[in-house]
Amino acid sequence: MKIKIEKYFDRLWPITRSLTGNGNRESLKILSEIIDLEITEVPCGTQCFDWNVPPEWNINQAWIKDGKGDKIVDVSENNLHILGYSEPFQGKLSFKDLKDHLYTLPEQPDLIPYLTSYYKRRWGFCLTYNQFLQLDQNETYEVFIDSSLDDNGSMTIGEAVIKGKSDKEILFSTYICHPSLASNELSGPLVTTFLYEKVKEFKNLKYTYRFIFIPETIGSIYSLSVKGEHWKNNLTAGFVITCIGDDGKFTYKRSRIGNSVPDRAVEAILSQTENEFNIVDFFPSGSDERQYCSPGFNLPVGSLMRTMYGKYPEYHTSADNKEFVSFDAMEKSVSKYLEVIELIEKNEKYINKMPFCEPQLGKRGLYPTLGSQKGMQDFVIAMMWILNLSDGENDLITISEKSKIAVKDLIPVVDKLIKNGILENEPIE
Repeated sequence: MKIKIEKYFDRLWPITRSLTGNGNRESLKILSEIIDLEITEVPCGTQCFDWNVPPEWNINQAWIKDGKGDKIVDVSENNLHILGYSEPFQGKLSFKDLKDHLYTLPEQPDLIPYLTSYYKRRWGFCLTYNQFLQLDQNETYEVFIDSSLDDNGSMTIGEAVIKGKSDKEILFSTYICHPSLASNELSGPLVTTFLYEKVKEFKNLKYTYRFIFIPETIGSIYSLSVKGEHWKNNLTAGFVITCIGDDGKFTYKRSRIGNSVPDRAVEAILSQTENEFNIVDFFPSGSDERQYCSPGFNLPVGSLMRTMYGKYPEYHTSADNKEFVSFDAMEKSVSKYLEVIELIEKNEKYINKMPFCEPQLGKRGLYPTLGSQKGMQDFVIAMMWILNLSDGENDLITISEKSKIAVKDLIPVVDKLIKNGILENEPIE
């Protein structure tokens, strides 16, 4: 899998993405080779709560030339060089006039910052601070930005649904609005896409799985404007997938609810499979979880990441590149999400159909007829915990917490007890 992830990373890396535009369409077209995306074009100006979809932005070329005619900043070399959503401009400026349109990181002088101006018309370039220091203050510079802002354009979003037995949903939301940023952008869509590929192979899914690819903030706000009420009634768990591509330990940001199904499932999996990890309480900034967890919706949506946004020095800079991420880590991130999905699928409240004393398990081949066989002890202990706590009040995560037995060891025992008619699961509410 990691070889395929890297292959798609390389194809997506140079594409200029933003809230809108042809780069987003091209990116979703590439991902559609793997995931069955339904593409929707949302007209610019569409109102969604207190927001409106902004004009469609596209950039063809942008550069700054010095007095000799040499390009000293060129978007074709790194698409972070352009301030996102820059309006068109052409002209000659003194250094004094130009510098107000230049953005740098003096504290990280070798890095290009990632900056945007979505909702205020301006133009600008991002460059390293060292590049800035080399500019001649007595020079006249030629500036050219070939961009467009089209009020008649649209915002492109992608969605794929895998139907399960129930209309209750598990949501995976990722964003496609950043240009060449590796963990902060491409890791999310890539992990989400390859997660879809694996989930599609599952048989007899209990839940319906929805995968959405949207621009950050305006995309989730739009999605909530059309699906929010549905999700309030049907969403069992949701995850915002971002910053999932580096070698850092897993970090989970809880939903606003704090003990929702995704919170409990992720914390159970991490505590039972990882030596080190971070659990972070919800806070109302960050990525799209802040929209899904806004008080009017308060959906059970968290975010399982690697190193969290804003917590690594490469964040929102040109250093968040291919060298920063790990394709092994992305593959393992897909696997970790699959473990969480398996637990959510199995996390039911079970009913012991033979609750009056222990059932005669030996005659069903579930109990060793020869006492004290060490190989059977773990299975028997797990079975006893499950039977004792399957009273319709405790779900599988609770049983795992109380028994101190990992969910991966409980799940096959549950399956065997159901197959033998001793245990049954309660239907999804």
